[in-house]
Amino acid sequence: MNQSTSAPPAARPAAPAAPAAARNRCPAAAAADPTPCDGPPDTATLVDREGREVTGCVRHCARLLPGLDGARVHPFAPAPLALDIYFRASELPPFAWEVGR
Repeated sequence: MNQSTSAPPAARPAAPAAPAAARNRCPAAAAADPTPCDGPPDTATLVDREGREVTGCVRHCARLLPGLDGARVHPFAPAPLALDIYFRASELPPFAWEVGR
């Protein structure tokens, strides 16, 4: 037998890397939403009707809020930021990125 048994196993193919813009976006940013983050990625947390939470920047929380039925900004978010999110969300349709807004 001329084969070495100490050879390393075949490497798994590497997972495709996410685009740089997607890696630097907050968790509230939808994959199809092309807009960049506005502020820190942990500015506020949205809570939906089922109690699920997602944290994100002001822009993406505001863009996500109209599409979440019964969602609200977590009460521990600073009032000025929560108001900014609500005001921005009031001007947007659900899933604004799908209609080009």
